[in-house]
Amino acid sequence: MTQGVHSTVTGPSDLHLHSNHSDGTETPAEVVRQAQAHGIRTLALTDHDRTTGWGEAGDAAVSRGMTFLGGIEFSARHDWRSVHVLGYLFDPTDPALVAETDRIRRDRVGRAERIVRSIGRDYDLRWQDVLEHTTPDATIGRPHIADALVAAGIVGDRSEAFDGILHPRAGYYEPHYAPDPLTVVRLITRAGEWRSSPIRRPRGGIG
Repeated sequence: MTQGVHSTVTGPSDLHLHSNHSDGTETPAEVVRQAQAHGIRTLALTDHDRTTGWGEAGDAAVSRGMTFLGGIEFSARHDWRSVHVLGYLFDPTDPALVAETDRIRRDRVGRAERIVRSIGRDYDLRWQDVLEHTTPDATIGRPHIADALVAAGIVGDRSEAFDGILHPRAGYYEPHYAPDPLTVVRLITRAGEWRSSPIRRPRGGIG
């Protein structure tokens, strides 16, 4: 959902970035630093079902003379298919949106625990091993399980984990709750207040 973004973006842009507040590996500030190093001038942090990284990323972007847009990658499901909806420029404190993302994240945790229990029957992997690869604000998901599998020496890297143990055909896969895409679109648009959008620019505008 990118309504209004076209008038805000200046210069090379990346509007789909993750931090360690979901399944990324770097802090929001480090994501901004690396984006600038690659020539990005405008960026959006779109963590899975989470907006807690906006403040840190926004501060880092402004201090570097960049423009920051708050965003999210919202989990959804259509029939049996997983669908991810990108949303921008909405009020992150909207009660309905917060309630739904909280519900998604809670179920993601339960789902991750079920997956780890199943894997643990065949491999030396515990829930604590997964928690060691997350941050307190993280949306826990399969990438964190993959990192734990790598650290335990069970697989070589994330790709091997997803191609093998974490692939649905391996028998450990578990679904998680997610609303349908139309519900997500309605939540984002109803939470969106363009006049008070979470856009951060350096003082004096973009040079």
